[in-house]
Amino acid sequence: MKGIKFDFSNVFQPNIENGLSEEEINQYSDKIEEIVERILKENPGFLNLPFTRVYIDRVLDLKNWVQSFESVVVLGIGGSALGNQALQVALNPLNYNVLPREIRKTPKIFIIDNVDPDFVASNLDQIDPRTTLFNVISKSGTTAEAMANYLVARGIVECYGLDPKSHFLFTTDPEKGVLKKIAEREGIRTLEIPPHIGGRFSVLTPVGLLSALASGIDIIDLYNGAKDMHKKVTNPNIWENPAALNALIHYLYYQRGYNISVMMAYSNKLYLLADWYRQLWAESLGKKYNLKGDVVNVGQTPIKALGATDQHSQVQLYNEGPYDKIITFLQLENFQRNIIIPKIHEEFSELSYLGGKSLSTLLNAELKATEYALTENNRPNLKVIFPQTNPYNIGQFFFAYEFQTVVMGMLLEINPYDQPGVELGKTVTFALMNRMGYEDVRENVEKQIKNKKQVII
Repeated sequence: MKGIKFDFSNVFQPNIENGLSEEEINQYSDKIEEIVERILKENPGFLNLPFTRVYIDRVLDLKNWVQSFESVVVLGIGGSALGNQALQVALNPLNYNVLPREIRKTPKIFIIDNVDPDFVASNLDQIDPRTTLFNVISKSGTTAEAMANYLVARGIVECYGLDPKSHFLFTTDPEKGVLKKIAEREGIRTLEIPPHIGGRFSVLTPVGLLSALASGIDIIDLYNGAKDMHKKVTNPNIWENPAALNALIHYLYYQRGYNISVMMAYSNKLYLLADWYRQLWAESLGKKYNLKGDVVNVGQTPIKALGATDQHSQVQLYNEGPYDKIITFLQLENFQRNIIIPKIHEEFSELSYLGGKSLSTLLNAELKATEYALTENNRPNLKVIFPQTNPYNIGQFFFAYEFQTVVMGMLLEINPYDQPGVELGKTVTFALMNRMGYEDVRENVEKQIKNKKQVII
């Protein structure tokens, strides 16, 4: 079977004592059908992306220019960075940036998604500004972190006496914002962030496509995967729709008090998909108000884990701690590389059983063992199975989880597209950094800090 598969066996009875029953799922069959029809009718921005060539074509038009650089530096945060990181790690060698140009063929990719000066400097130390393209990603052009790093990069480019329009690309709103104004004034190339698509749903727009193209990832096949997944997730039959079924499973367990969703990748290449998922699930579903305006304070907390590493740090809790977690394994069936364990020290039974076997066999045996232990302890768990890491399968994953998140939002009766809980922190940051127009906010913040009870040891 082509593409990723979903194994829901271990969330149901009798595999899990007190697990879900088929009858419980069937009780929601009409509700899910209504939700799928509603999503199709509302047509959220991400839904028809796989059938839209315009964004791919605009990125492909820049291919020769972009790939002529030695380095491409992405300056963004949140939805402007997490998808880029997931794409690069999943679809390029884990040592991609240290490979010589004659092997990797395409530019090194750096993604600067924080304003930690040690982190920023360590990335900038690795590039030559004369052979670097900076891709600044911000829809509004007011994102403090991305804009600060843009100004840092701009200062470096100007110190070298370079022409900014030859070393910058702005991915931003097509009609408004400070980046758009600067681009028009200075002739800097731009790519469009579709106004109707939020940052965490934007990985299959130029936000993610540009860095993917820069490093040689087949962006057309990303869309092919998403396009084929579209057919599955828009199926109104709950038992034939993996995204809707997955959302309903999470919803029903959430109603039982399972307020934590763990995504545990048994592959380093799939690990950052869990980072991307964390933002999507947390920012979309963690809401104070429902659609009626009632205070509900809902949301399932997403956690990431890496197998086999976190078998030694988290699995004890998952097996014997509170019954509050539903666990999703990401399994990779065929690794791009493999290592056979040498037959050494065969006189010791503690080591001889490993000799001659592959590391991938060991890793997937560890996944199976963890899955077995969780199931024996009646902990609900499911799997997303990747036959291999390729653009088609990754495109399928992105699209399935975007649709799943919207279904979950509708089951919770909240708005999955906004993020009002982020705005206060942004506003206070502007005030503390003395941005014009935020003087009253700064005064209130300073007054609160001055008057609040201090407990410092």
